[in-house]
Amino acid sequence: MSNLRFSLVIVAVFVAGVGVLFGINRYAAEDVSDPAAAASTAARENSLRLNDAPGATVDFVEFLDFECEACGAAYPAVEQLRAEYGDRVDFVIRYFPVPSHVNAERAARAVEAAAQQGALEPMYKRMFETQSEWGEQQTPMDDRFRGYARDLGLDMARFDAVYNDPATMERIDADRRDGYTLGVQGTPTFFVDGERLDPRSVDDLRRALDDALADG
Repeated sequence: MSNLRFSLVIVAVFVAGVGVLFGINRYAAEDVSDPAAAASTAARENSLRLNDAPGATVDFVEFLDFECEACGAAYPAVEQLRAEYGDRVDFVIRYFPVPSHVNAERAARAVEAAAQQGALEPMYKRMFETQSEWGEQQTPMDDRFRGYARDLGLDMARFDAVYNDPATMERIDADRRDGYTLGVQGTPTFFVDGERLDPRSVDDLRRALDDALADG
């Protein structure tokens, strides 16, 4: 538990320090002061879901950057929550690559290309489990990400087409715009049913889920 708490303290530091880079007020055209509007913005109908929980009434949303070390530090805690709540809660990921990370958008494109072949979860896991091998590099890692796709047995022609399709980048930007609208200032940022969380430990995240399930 102390390790998880330490990880989420790191998260808080990253969240506090990154927001100035984005100019978020330019994107906050949509009024999300209403909880229902915030919830529908945080988890769109076409947003990527890591699990399928039939009848789920609660959405746990993470705006993330696959190259972000704080996201990597939070990953085990999120996986723990998925194991505990995955049959009752939809776990949603939204792309929010940080411009200063050379490979963040590339990683998001690779995850999107995998998702379109039904391999969202394994590619999502692969990115975080190998982050230390490719993150914080100034060299583009396209070939490495293609290697991950090949390892997962994906159709490589189809993967390459989606990876390089401008529509894929448009989807990533749409996620990022929703993040700006919701006041996301860095990664990872978590929401439960549209309510932004300020966790200091995994127990804070667990408590938010318990409360939302009780209200539902």
